[in-house]
Amino acid sequence: MHRTLERWNKTKSAELYGISEWGSGYFDVNENGDVVVMPFPGDRTRAVSIPEIISGIQARGLDMPVLLRIENILDSQITLLNESFITAMRDLGYRGTFMGAYPIKVNQQQQVIEEITQFGSRYHHGLEAGSKAELIAAMGMLRDKEAMLICNGYKDEEFIDMALYATKMGFHCVLVVEMPGELPLIIERSKALGARPILGVRIKITSQANSHWAESGGELSIFGLNTRQVIEAVDLLKAEEMIDCLQLVHYHLGSQISNIREIRTAVGEACRVYAGLAAEGANMRYLDLGGGLAVDYDGSQTNFMSSRNYSLDEYCIDIVEAVMTTLDDEQNEYKVEHPVIITESGRALVAYYSMLLFNVLDVTRFEPEPPPATLPEDTHATIRYMFDTLKGLSVRNLQEGFNDAIYYRDEARQLFSHGKITLRERAMAESIFWTTVNEIARLSDQLKHVPPDLANIHNVASDVYYCNFSVFQSLPDAWAIGQLFPVLPVHRLGEEPTRQGMLTDITCDCDGKIDRFIDRQGVKRTLPLHELKENEEYYLGAFLVGAYQETLGDLHNLLGDTNVVTVKIRDNGEYDFVGELEGDSVADVLSYVEYDPKALQVRFRETAENAVREGSITPQERREIMRAYDRGLRGYTYFER
Repeated sequence: MHRTLERWNKTKSAELYGISEWGSGYFDVNENGDVVVMPFPGDRTRAVSIPEIISGIQARGLDMPVLLRIENILDSQITLLNESFITAMRDLGYRGTFMGAYPIKVNQQQQVIEEITQFGSRYHHGLEAGSKAELIAAMGMLRDKEAMLICNGYKDEEFIDMALYATKMGFHCVLVVEMPGELPLIIERSKALGARPILGVRIKITSQANSHWAESGGELSIFGLNTRQVIEAVDLLKAEEMIDCLQLVHYHLGSQISNIREIRTAVGEACRVYAGLAAEGANMRYLDLGGGLAVDYDGSQTNFMSSRNYSLDEYCIDIVEAVMTTLDDEQNEYKVEHPVIITESGRALVAYYSMLLFNVLDVTRFEPEPPPATLPEDTHATIRYMFDTLKGLSVRNLQEGFNDAIYYRDEARQLFSHGKITLRERAMAESIFWTTVNEIARLSDQLKHVPPDLANIHNVASDVYYCNFSVFQSLPDAWAIGQLFPVLPVHRLGEEPTRQGMLTDITCDCDGKIDRFIDRQGVKRTLPLHELKENEEYYLGAFLVGAYQETLGDLHNLLGDTNVVTVKIRDNGEYDFVGELEGDSVADVLSYVEYDPKALQVRFRETAENAVREGSITPQERREIMRAYDRGLRGYTYFER
């Protein structure tokens, strides 16, 4: 009976990988040990197996890796954000409203923007554009004229003209002044086009957050106007009889703000500026808080950079309360109406919606060939000392054994460098050393207090799982800023994972790896994984990757965009494949870096014909080689079985 109770099960796997903590109710494990996705948090009646979706993807002819989007989750996240603000405003007696504006830069893919405008239409959820290209995309995608269209970023004449044309067409388009020199140009173009603009100012607030993107806020931030520049803008608008055009205050504290106190402090400061502009005669209506709503990537619910110490409801309540507390303050001589609160939440909307699925190609197990039971008589003394260290290991002398093993290994390497031992002897020394490390790692589990030098020895002795994806293309933040994403097997979770491993991608780069994983105690350097089974694929998933990863990915080793599949889960728990985009072919990525695939074919055909003339290959072999070259150009850039 005791053994039955101790048997591994799906519940233990769910706890091990923290699914209930970071999954926000969208993910769980079923009785088969598969990760399932639930389109509405916690509703298991519509749970769909991810391995089942993978089977459907492959049946349709698409290979791993695949970026899988669940469109219901995007719909759900938009609904949760808007309804949370609506509820907070109703419960607190707020006299204004909420309007969201999705920042296109977070994920600019056409399908993503289309679905945001579709699902957000019932809340008039708008878009934020930070460049001409994003503005043109927004004007082409946005149908709801009541939704906000916020124009941030540097603006030249063409950008300003497009925004003014949008205003004339009936879009609720706001030109946010980011730099002092923009306002005279906006005024000039407004007169030339006969358009009355809706204006906002981005302010530099003194509040600053502790995050990867902290420099977005603070007095020294590179965007926005300081207090003196705001007053100069007001005076210019008054002189041009356009002060009524100024309707919005905007600031941006940063992305992924994990501490709610920092958010609330910044809101209070911005409200003071808002009230001051109203007192100056501006027709103030909108308070744009920018982004910052964090995603709890590690599930710890703390102010760690990959988490947040607040819920969505707390976020909305604190913002509404902060606005009311500041603007309703009896000591505030400027009585203004509650503004329309705008947030440019992007990360929190799209992160949950996408996951990267990939297969494991191979594994290097950290189990060196054990040394022989005895050493040859002519073995060098240093290697003998190392061997004696291994044989004498016990729980009582692990630290001493570790120190000796390091010393003798370094000695052996020096001996080899000076030609004192052979290549075969060096190989024997390395085998003894790594066997010693493995044994120390095993025995250290019996210690109540592990010495600091041995605390991470399991990481040193971890396996390497070779995975079919590119960190640089699909998870660039994991490489560039150490962003943590939940990574786990998507099947076999009824089995105990008995190996510890790090993940490496198929780029020929030592940075092409994932060796930082979420953990209840912070960050761990290895991931619990299963043994590979012969003739059976092993699938992993990286979750919460919908924000920035597709936008920031690069072409390291010319590994291009992955296949993309979008699934919609129906009310009865069945699902449809509603979107399918083939990933980049080799020809596609070569064209991105200025090659002409057709010209390459011609050049290679000439090379092959020269090989025929030289007698290196036959004409028949040339034909097969050219066919292979052509197939290669048309093929997927990732590993194909």
